[in-house]
Amino acid sequence: MTLHTSIHDLRNHVGQSVTLSAWLTDKSGKGKIQFLKLRDGSGFVQGTVFRGDVSEEVFEAAKRLTQEQAVSVTGEVRADDRAPGGVELSVRELSPISDNHAEYPITPKEHGIEFLMDHRHVWLRHRRPWAILRVRDAVQRAIVDFFHGEGFVRFDAPFFTPNAAEGTTELFEIDLFGEDKAYLSQTGQLHAEAGAFAFGKVYTFGPTFRAEKSKTRRHLLEFWMVEPEVAPSSHVENMALQERFVSFIVRRVLEECQTELEVLGRDVTKLAGAAEGNYPRVTYTEALEIVRQHIESRDLPPNVQDDVQPVEWGDDLGAPHETILGHHFDRPVIIERYPAAIKAFYMQPDPADPRVALCDDMIAPDGYGEIIGGSERIHDYDLLKSRIEHEGLPLEAFDWYLDLRRVGSVPHAGFGMGLERVIAWITGIDHIREAIPFPRMLTRMRP
Repeated sequence: MTLHTSIHDLRNHVGQSVTLSAWLTDKSGKGKIQFLKLRDGSGFVQGTVFRGDVSEEVFEAAKRLTQEQAVSVTGEVRADDRAPGGVELSVRELSPISDNHAEYPITPKEHGIEFLMDHRHVWLRHRRPWAILRVRDAVQRAIVDFFHGEGFVRFDAPFFTPNAAEGTTELFEIDLFGEDKAYLSQTGQLHAEAGAFAFGKVYTFGPTFRAEKSKTRRHLLEFWMVEPEVAPSSHVENMALQERFVSFIVRRVLEECQTELEVLGRDVTKLAGAAEGNYPRVTYTEALEIVRQHIESRDLPPNVQDDVQPVEWGDDLGAPHETILGHHFDRPVIIERYPAAIKAFYMQPDPADPRVALCDDMIAPDGYGEIIGGSERIHDYDLLKSRIEHEGLPLEAFDWYLDLRRVGSVPHAGFGMGLERVIAWITGIDHIREAIPFPRMLTRMRP
């Protein structure tokens, strides 16, 4: 009896006859043998067709197959340590499922990134995007498993908002039938705070929109973000939660995605520290000194220009400075207590030094920069009201947010993690655009 299975499960059926429904990614051969490279979404395998083992009709059908043609293949699974997945398939029967009406555009040769992005809808079938997006799936499942394991409730925030949450102008404006304006949400945090006062521990997880005219490898116009909020909670507890969270995600990927990371050529030893935890914590002031020492000694990562300048106290860290900090440590580092003047209005000032906020950024190694930003939130009504006024924001837009501080307010904290930035770091890819199925960027809106 022939078993219908997937490529991923072939290693469990060595010596058995199986049937696959797959697509042909490439083929080669001459004379009495054809080598078929097959994929089915779960993995990749090579099928060998020997003229002496099959009918002439099957052998000729194998020779006529074209790239990305769908095919049903029956054969015996053979162990082969040299092969991806440790197995190959000795084909006995073969029949096309589809007829290709056009030549497949991505041939087995070098293509430029713009060409590949123009054909993203079919490039997704290839090994590299297949591996990256399977890691994305593993990270998304790890996020849900972690928070539910810690007793969080998933809490959905709206995508339409009447105002900016952080006082910026980087918003996509929507015309509400010519009568009013709304904006695509840049964060679910403010609404998640309402959820935290109702459920104690919540997280939002969904698309986020930032109208930044940036073309860097770290930016997308539309990306996914997970934002937990906990009430009551403190700045210190918030940093501990971030560390548990990220180390859990990295461990899960290392456990589940060995094949995918191997396809990408990712050096997994560079992820070992992140999986262990014990992330260093340094203050903003200490971070400036680390950066200064690296610049003065010229101990700079390869992707940081020699003309990089130290940061003056009160200025924000730029991408080169974050890269230097990531280079300094062998795992993510948490930078805490930034100047309050450069952070969002809702961040709690440090009682010991009101010049700084009880906030932090988590910086990933290898030049991937900030992957998490978080803080303890202001819980005092009068202080929050004064900060909103100081920023020149309309009080009427935040009346409901202030309401949370009028009754039963407690110290609380939360953070946001950009999904694509974490995926880019874990997979070791150069540009964040590959970490999402269909990137939306300043220069790209299709396919």
